[in-house]
Amino acid sequence: MASELRYTANTQLEHLHARYTGTGHADISKYDWVTHQHRDTLASIVGHPTLTSYLAIADGESLGRIRFEMTEKMLQPCGPPPRRDED
Repeated sequence: MASELRYTANTQLEHLHARYTGTGHADISKYDWVTHQHRDTLASIVGHPTLTSYLAIADGESLGRIRFEMTEKMLQPCGPPPRRDED
């Protein structure tokens, strides 16, 4: 019984990882995870015109400028990647 539940849970988790690429996996680094989160947030803001309008009014900028800045931030939302130790 317990092995069946474990198999079902693993199958569901694999299905979610295959369907949603930003969910990560066991070996994902903190930097990669945070980068995915920031990119998803920025893409959501750009994709919802009301959020973009809200930010434009709050910042006193045009809609085009806000969209441009958000898409530019998507390139490296958390700065350059950390150095990797080569073992």
